[in-house]
Amino acid sequence: MAEAAGDAGLGPGRGPGPAQEGAELAAVIGATVPTGFEQTAAEEVQEKLGSASRISRDRGKIYFAVPARSLPQVHRLRSVDNLFVVVEEFKDYQFKENKEEALKDLEGLVKKLPWTDPLKVWELNNSLKKKKTKRKKHNLQSPASKEKLNDGGEEGGADQKDTNDQEGCAQSIVGVASSQDTEKPQGVASQNGGEEEEEDNEQLDARDEVQASSGSSTKAGDGQAAEGEAKVLKFRVTCNRAGDKHSFTSNEAARDFGGAVQEHFQWKADMTNFDVEVLLNIHNNEVVVGIALTEESLHRRNITHFGPTTLRSTLAYGMLRLCDPQPTDIIVDPMCGTGAIPIEGAAEWPGCYHIAGDNNPQAVKRAANNICSLLRKNESKDSTAPGVPLDIIQWDICNLPLRTGSVDIVVTDMPFGKRIGSKKKNWDLYPACLMEMGRICTPGTGRAVLLTQDKKCFAKALSRVGHIWRRAQTVWVNVGGLHAAVYLLRRTWERAEERRSFW
Repeated sequence: MAEAAGDAGLGPGRGPGPAQEGAELAAVIGATVPTGFEQTAAEEVQEKLGSASRISRDRGKIYFAVPARSLPQVHRLRSVDNLFVVVEEFKDYQFKENKEEALKDLEGLVKKLPWTDPLKVWELNNSLKKKKTKRKKHNLQSPASKEKLNDGGEEGGADQKDTNDQEGCAQSIVGVASSQDTEKPQGVASQNGGEEEEEDNEQLDARDEVQASSGSSTKAGDGQAAEGEAKVLKFRVTCNRAGDKHSFTSNEAARDFGGAVQEHFQWKADMTNFDVEVLLNIHNNEVVVGIALTEESLHRRNITHFGPTTLRSTLAYGMLRLCDPQPTDIIVDPMCGTGAIPIEGAAEWPGCYHIAGDNNPQAVKRAANNICSLLRKNESKDSTAPGVPLDIIQWDICNLPLRTGSVDIVVTDMPFGKRIGSKKKNWDLYPACLMEMGRICTPGTGRAVLLTQDKKCFAKALSRVGHIWRRAQTVWVNVGGLHAAVYLLRRTWERAEERRSFW
C-alpha cells in the first residue's frame, strides 16, 4: 500500500500516472450496514460479488475487495447503507497522549497515504453516476414513459401533492400481483428485460471508464477546465470517532486532518457543496481513511412517502433474509406502516407472494403510493415490465382475514410504544398479535421475524404462547439510536387456539 508522496493524489496541476500495463484497477470497499446484520451483508457480498468480507471490530461496518469494474453491482447490494473506498487502514494506530502531538501525527499522515488508486475509483464512481442519471432522464422522456407519468401522476411527490392521482393509485393497487417465474434462485433480484439492459449498460460503462483511466490523467486531476481555467475540487473531511482514550475530539481531528488535505491537494474546503468527502474513521486504535462513494444512504431506495416510523430498506432486507424465503412462499406483514418490508421483499424475492396490511388508513395509503412509485420506476426501465407480487389491505391485526395455516412467513416491525402506541397498550397487543400470527402460520414450517424495542413485554408475551412459537435466534440491532431486537420464531406443530384472554 505504500506509495511515494509526490504522486499520491489529484491536485490542480497533477493527476495519477498511468496504471501498470495489464494491471486491473481494484478497490477495497468499506460499507456501513445495519448494526447486527454484518454477517448477513457479508453473505450477500459473497453471493453476488464472489468476494470474502471482513467484519470490522467497529460494529456496523464490513470491508471487501472488488475490481473497479464491479462498482455497479456494489451499488445494487441490498444490505448496505453507505459505501466508501478505503485509502488506508491502520489496525493498531498508536495515538500520542498529548493532544497537539496526536493531531500533528494525523496531519503528517496525509502525505504518506496512497491516494492515487482510491481517487481513480472515486472518479470512476462519479462518472458512472452521471451516466446513470442521463440514462434515467432519457427513459423518462420517452413517449411511453411520458404517457404513463401523465396517467399516474408525478413520481416521488409528497403526500399532499397529486392527491387525486395518488388516491386512485391507492385504490387500484390491490390486486397488483402478477404471475412470476417461481424458479428464480433465492436471493437474486427480479430481473426483467429493462433491469438486465440497465445492468449491461452500467457494466459496459464501468469497463470503458476503467480502460480510459488506465492510460491517461483523470478529469479531476486535469489542471485545465474547458475554458483553460484550473479546476479546483471542493472537499470536506468527516470524522467518526469512538473510544475514550483519545485526547482530541472528532471536530478537532476533522479540522486538522482537513487542513493537511487542503495543503496537500490544494483543494478548496466546503462543508456543503463538496465534490469529495474524505472519511476519517477512528475506533479505539483502529483508523480507516476513506473516500465516500454514496451521497445519501442506499436505504432510501424504495420509499418516497415516509411515515413517523418508516423502517430502513436495508434493515427490512436483513429481516427478510433471516427467515430464508423460498419460491412460492406467502409472506405477510400485518403491521406494514409505509410498506418498507413488503416492498423490499417483492423487489428481492419476486418468486414469493407478499401481503401487507395495517389498521391505520393513512399508513395503508402511504404504502400504496410507495408501491405505485416502485411500479413507475420499473416501467421507466421497461414499458412492458410486469407488476409486483404484492397486495395491500386495511385490517385488524388481531383479526386477520386470512385462513388458518395459510401463511409461510410473517415479517413485521412491531410498535415500540414510543412514537406510535404506548408500552401499556403493548401488554395487550403483543400476546394477541403472536396468537393471531400463530393461527395463520403453517404449523411445523411457518416462521416469523419480528422487530421490537419493547423487549420485556415481548419476552412476557412469548412465554404465554410458547406452545405455538419457539424462539430460534435473536439479533440485536440499533434503530434510530434505540437498542432493539429482531426475533426469529419458528412455528411448532401445536394447533393454535382461536382466541383467549392472556392477562
